[in-house]
Amino acid sequence: MSQDLQPPRRHAPATLRNREPILAELRRLLPAPAFVLEVASGTGEHAAFFGPRLPHLTWQPTDFDPEALPGIDAWAADAAATNVLPALRLDASSDAWPVDRADAVMSSNLIHIAPPAAGEGLLRGTARVLPAGGLLILYGPFREGGRHTAPSNERFDADLRARDPSWGVRDLDEVANAARAHGLEHEETVRMPANNLLVVFRRR
Repeated sequence: MSQDLQPPRRHAPATLRNREPILAELRRLLPAPAFVLEVASGTGEHAAFFGPRLPHLTWQPTDFDPEALPGIDAWAADAAATNVLPALRLDASSDAWPVDRADAVMSSNLIHIAPPAAGEGLLRGTARVLPAGGLLILYGPFREGGRHTAPSNERFDADLRARDPSWGVRDLDEVANAARAHGLEHEETVRMPANNLLVVFRRR
């Protein structure tokens, strides 16, 4: 295929900065063969990076934007990530997901750049697809105890809310309470670079 016919790819610079720390946690949290559903894969760069380095996992990328899917697949193809499946369209707020079972659900940087319905839908859908003991892994900025963890996160939150009042950095306690209502218990919080958190929930 000629270069001008290649699927359009998106690039998020933050993926280059955060992928190694996230990879280390995924190796620890998911040591056995598992089917991982990634909700809101975005550019697809995480899937392409994690796939070859976690060959015991089957990785299913998804995104709300259908125009993002060809680029996600292109990144995976370039990385020879044979355990990364073709990307699917998934609306987190919908009760109709294209996947009905997964051993783990991963979502990075979704719930703060989405209306609350998407975050609630993510929890509701995760509870549907995970078996008892399955993990939901969230990555991104959170407030803790109602407060931002860094001035940079406070500025980021203000910028998000200026763009869309329904967006914004969510409070971890509120997310954990909402998750518990869906049978997802907050098990662990890992502090990550750039004032982000990796938050782990386990399905009861």
